[in-house]
Amino acid sequence: MAELGKTIIGLGFILVALGVVILVAGRFGLPFGRLPGDIQWRSRSGNTQFYFPLATSIILSILFSLVMWLLRNFRR
Repeated sequence: MAELGKTIIGLGFILVALGVVILVAGRFGLPFGRLPGDIQWRSRSGNTQFYFPLATSIILSILFSLVMWLLRNFRR
């Protein structure tokens, strides 16, 4: 049970760090979530809108994979 608690605390720290990164990116005007490659479509009437952050998702996936790889290698 203690291991589960440590895991939840670790995930909490990761979420806090991610929140800080997003806040800092917004303050410096980085277009996080509005990158080239993100798909955005609006209907002509303006009632329907579709947004899929493809480039942002790929970058987040690469960063998450890198963090997990580093954590796994440092735990050994």
